Amino acid sequence: MDESSVHNPLLWGQGSGYANVRRKTPLSVTLAKWILKIAMLALFISWIALMFLFPADFVQKLFEKWIHATNGTVFGITGSLFLLFSGPILLIAVLSIAYLVISGEEELHEICCYVIINYACRKKPSKYPSFRLWTFPVLVDGPFGVVSAAELIGILLFVVFVIWAVYAYTMSILSLMSDQLTFKEKSCLFLEILGLRFGLIGMFCLAFLFLPVARGSILLRFIDIPFEHATRYHVWLGHLTMLLFTIHGLLYVVAWTIEGRLLHEILEWRDIGVAILPGVISLSAGLLMWVTSLPPVRKLNFELFFYTHQLYVIFIVFLALHVGDFIFTMAAGGIFIFILDRFLRFCQSRRVVDIISAKCLPCGTVELVLAKPENLRYNALSFVFLQVRELSWLQWHPFSVSSSPLDGKYHISVLIKVLGKWTEKLRGIILENSEKELPFSPHSKITASVEGPYGHEIPYHLMYENLILVAGGIGISPFLAVLSDILHCVREGRPCLLRNILIVWAVKRSNELSLLSTIDMDSICPSFSSKLNLETCIYVTRESEPPLEDGKVQNTQDFSLCPTSKSCGMSVLVGTGHTIWSGLYVISSTVGFVISMGLLDIFYINPFHISSWWYKGLLFVVCMLTSVVIFGGLVVGLWHLWERRILAKEQFEDDKLNIDKAEHKETVTREDSHLAKLTGIRYGARPDFKEIFEAVSQNWGHVDAGIIVCGPPTLQSSVAKEIRSHNFRRQSDHPIFHFNSHSFDL
Repeated sequence: MDESSVHNPLLWGQGSGYANVRRKTPLSVTLAKWILKIAMLALFISWIALMFLFPADFVQKLFEKWIHATNGTVFGITGSLFLLFSGPILLIAVLSIAYLVISGEEELHEICCYVIINYACRKKPSKYPSFRLWTFPVLVDGPFGVVSAAELIGILLFVVFVIWAVYAYTMSILSLMSDQLTFKEKSCLFLEILGLRFGLIGMFCLAFLFLPVARGSILLRFIDIPFEHATRYHVWLGHLTMLLFTIHGLLYVVAWTIEGRLLHEILEWRDIGVAILPGVISLSAGLLMWVTSLPPVRKLNFELFFYTHQLYVIFIVFLALHVGDFIFTMAAGGIFIFILDRFLRFCQSRRVVDIISAKCLPCGTVELVLAKPENLRYNALSFVFLQVRELSWLQWHPFSVSSSPLDGKYHISVLIKVLGKWTEKLRGIILENSEKELPFSPHSKITASVEGPYGHEIPYHLMYENLILVAGGIGISPFLAVLSDILHCVREGRPCLLRNILIVWAVKRSNELSLLSTIDMDSICPSFSSKLNLETCIYVTRESEPPLEDGKVQNTQDFSLCPTSKSCGMSVLVGTGHTIWSGLYVISSTVGFVISMGLLDIFYINPFHISSWWYKGLLFVVCMLTSVVIFGGLVVGLWHLWERRILAKEQFEDDKLNIDKAEHKETVTREDSHLAKLTGIRYGARPDFKEIFEAVSQNWGHVDAGIIVCGPPTLQSSVAKEIRSHNFRRQSDHPIFHFNSHSFDL
């Protein structure tokens, strides 16, 4: 390898989407980026501090002064609260756009290559391995699953905030109790005011609830939190928020029951003040979502969970009717970012994506190869959401990408394990088509739509010099993409110090080994064994000995669909989309929302003296929606025209697609002797991670070792528990293991 090549980016090549980062960055650009970073950090800390200290008396006094000083403006108290509680997160989103754009369109990928160079492209392995808060598992078997040290800090901060807020509000309420009131009156008044405070605390938690599920938002892309991690944060926040809102409602119910006016209060819909009936409807919708999202219900009937969760629309709208516009602004920032993402996902999902080929492997797993444009950027550890309209117009299912972005310019692959009715129907369509032998017999049509891809902006699997991939069953799917990604780098001579890779794969039956037929390592890089130390340990847990046909790949059943004259690939609107267009979309929608509210106040609310809280809350939500659809929709339309123009310039034609299809087909079918070369297959045994990590410690020495786990929760817990144990009792010359989960459970 050329000595100078060590300084080149790890990922480099046509169609990879990564740029040369060795060009000199101007001092002004570097300074501007630092200023933006400091500004965003200061804004975020101030935003968190405001909500955390809000129950304190001195903050309440400052808040009252702020309201009094700004109440005479056009936007009134609604604008004041929006500026305090929602403005910071929206401003951070805008600044993050500026940060990504300031150095050019390829900023995200420059960050990617810069990090990889610093972590994975060194001439020598790091001499000082260290612990990292976000990769050190602290809690393993608790209700939160595997929790890293950084995540535990976040959980504790929310717990401390709730305890502190309840304590502060309780002391404040007790100080207001008059001795002239009877015990019954004191009790009812205390319960009602405390219930109000619990609702306020819940609104603060609601401000965070929708941020993690804005899958393609610029915020998640900027801080590099992938979808599978963000989902669990949404689950945690959802439990906390609904617990607070439930206590909020129960305290009022108890107080009204004691006073004997429960039914009258529940059915009341006031013009001025809180409208109670919309609150009951909102809480009921929230409780339905909460109950059906609990693991026992969700696993027993996923469709019930999925459809019930669409009640979030009822939950948000009636919450705005319940509390009015100015209280709703406390959580409006996160909700608005979610609406931005949801509308963009809706626009992306309208496009029909061509399925280049479909295959059913012997183990029953389905492989779909989807068309994509050349400028779609993703990394090997990405997810897509797939909808097949012949099966359901409403159901979207997430799947790991099983192909590297370097495998081909115009296709992306996913592996789908047959587990439920939806996947069983999909497999049936493929088998039905594969059994038709006449070349001109009509195939059953499969119409697919795709959302994504979502995932890390930075391919962190390339940041480690030593990597352990632990998979359970279909969890091998993303690791096939990882292996392909690494082998392409090795073949093309890209600087990469990732030298040691250990694959630990547990399967139930040996027929699942056919999943490996989707990658031919010798075909991608014939000489990889001389440059890469790759070890494979496969455990077949429910078979005590090899079957007679072991070492042979059974025939697969597949068929190819013929795309139209112009193949239609997935849209690039979501996921790792174009940063400038994403920024224009966010900024135009936000500015449009402010303009809409201003016009509404000037020409309708103020002249006609509109004072009903619930009605102003409804108008506030309508302005949020219309600003995204009208102002943001205009940008999306222009974005779509720009995308079509780029695709035309790239001459995305059938002949190129057919070449790419042929290359892909050759790659996945030349697998006659691949399984026979695997020497690490054990039957009737499960992985002993203590033994595995001890062996790795002896062989690899004092290094940073990344471990990526994709599989069921029990597998993740077993690996995380052993990592925690090893890191606590490790010797000075042993590796430090870093836990990374690539699993999620909707």
